[in-house]
Amino acid sequence: MPIIVNLDVMMAKRKMSLNELSEKVDITLSNLSILKTGKAKAIRFSTLESLCKALDCQPADILEFIK
Repeated sequence: MPIIVNLDVMMAKRKMSLNELSEKVDITLSNLSILKTGKAKAIRFSTLESLCKALDCQPADILEFIK
């Protein structure tokens, strides 16, 4: 898939664990893990917004398009 999810990179930069992010964003660990590994087929804007708030970043820091 040409969309790359860099959630693990942002979590590492912020020194945040999957459990901590899951609690802050109110997403189950399994759904967050699916998103983190790039296996998700879609993401809601509200989820993306919550992730950006929790990680203090922009959407482009999390999602990347590769041709």
